[in-house]
Amino acid sequence: MVTNSDFNFIDKKSTILELPFSEHIEELRQRIFHLFWIILLLTCVAFLEVKFLVQFLELPVSNVKFFQMAPGEYFVSTVKIAFYTGLLFGSPFALGQIMLFLLPGLTKKETNIILPLLLGSLGLFGLGLTFSYKALIPAALNFFLNYSEEVIEPLWSFDQYFEFILVLFYSTGIAFQIPIIQVLLGLLNIVSAKQMLGAWRYIILVSTIIGAILTPSTDPLTQLLLSVAILMLYFSGVGILFLIKN
Repeated sequence: MVTNSDFNFIDKKSTILELPFSEHIEELRQRIFHLFWIILLLTCVAFLEVKFLVQFLELPVSNVKFFQMAPGEYFVSTVKIAFYTGLLFGSPFALGQIMLFLLPGLTKKETNIILPLLLGSLGLFGLGLTFSYKALIPAALNFFLNYSEEVIEPLWSFDQYFEFILVLFYSTGIAFQIPIIQVLLGLLNIVSAKQMLGAWRYIILVSTIIGAILTPSTDPLTQLLLSVAILMLYFSGVGILFLIKN
């Protein structure tokens, strides 16, 4: 039976969909503008506390002296650290702006799918950063330190060190999006959970290759850790898809 509330919902959806394209662009522009200022503000706050952030980034290693190869290298590094910190902490606001822009034009069923996926993507990205900081970065750095400890004194450029861990941070965060991609493929009926499970032999090979590509270091331990994490994420995505479809 169709109720008055259903007609109201349809009228509301029709009104939203009938908005001129220029108004949608204007709304998107305003949301991007707000997000820009939020990230800028967070970047400025991070720059004021950049010494704490530098010390936090140096925690995964010990007995290492950092140096700068040029007078302004450390300053440039702190600016980059502040920017990426602002970008990181601004990601929840970016997610909020995306949801506010998309939700008015979505049905309830679409909202029930998109909203958990966006939140799950953000949570998995944060989990990937934590895994990288707690496991991958210490494993990679300790491998290099132990390999050269009897021959070379560890003196590292801080800028190169920061770029090294930045690549690990974001490559791991991206790799942790695998379950989200699997769920999307399954919901769109492109690949089923049974087909994903049946391809486990190929996934082991692919995870090894991805682990080698995404890790900036050449040590096997870091690549192995990331490959194992990718495998666990993949089979978690298969399990989630089985639960959703059944």
